[in-house]
Amino acid sequence: FQKTLQKQWYQRRVRGTHPCNFGPAHFGDDAFFIVENEKRSVIGIADGVGGWRRYDVDPSKFTRSLMNNCERIARSTTTDVLNPVGLLQRAYEQMMHLKSPLLGSCTACIVVMDKEKKEVSAANLGDSGFMVVRGDVVVYQSQEQQHYFNTPYQLSISNDRLGVIQDRPSDADTTTISIQKGDLIVMATDGLFDNMFQQQIVERLKIIDRYAPTYETLKQAADKLAADARNLAMDEDYMSPFAMKAQHYGLNFRGGKLDDITVLLASVVNCWEEEDT
Repeated sequence: FQKTLQKQWYQRRVRGTHPCNFGPAHFGDDAFFIVENEKRSVIGIADGVGGWRRYDVDPSKFTRSLMNNCERIARSTTTDVLNPVGLLQRAYEQMMHLKSPLLGSCTACIVVMDKEKKEVSAANLGDSGFMVVRGDVVVYQSQEQQHYFNTPYQLSISNDRLGVIQDRPSDADTTTISIQKGDLIVMATDGLFDNMFQQQIVERLKIIDRYAPTYETLKQAADKLAADARNLAMDEDYMSPFAMKAQHYGLNFRGGKLDDITVLLASVVNCWEEEDT
């Protein structure tokens, strides 16, 4: 499905970080989960495609089910390696094999932090995403995947309904990058990235002491990001990232993009012994 350009009011909710496991949870059509154990930290986020409402289908049920499956699989996996694409594939297959599969579509992003290897592996399908910030520098930002303007890659179960895009977990953009103490990982649905530029996001993170972060400052920063994105989404004169993309495609659009906004913020702390340098 193509996402709607028409301005609508969606439920919004700010989510900060959580000191331990959290999830799955959902707000509007977004859903997320967090799993933490000795070997790894796993976070995931999904954004339901609202076009299903024209068929009287609640898209939030699809995202909740997918994140619920991901959370359960991530929590029960005891092997040393957890592949984010494999995690997404198993969760999606479990939905497809239900006697009465849930109809719907969503984008999805999974990030796995391996504490032993000191690296992050990620799979991003569609226009949700994440960024790794080191100091004032964005060392990595995932790239959105679009079939055409405002039509992101998406996992779907459609019962062969015409006009529904059905991508696969293996179509996700993947990456593995090294991380270090003090890095911040910002994961969000497109409600953030369509309304705030990269530098605006980095600026909101400056309140965090990178080497001694507290839960409260992380939560404050996450709340601030989501609140600012919401305010910019309602500004009809703001030349948002989404508006710039729309004009690039020849569309006469200006202002922010009203959407669900979910923000997860993680800090890399000293969870391994420092190496001698």
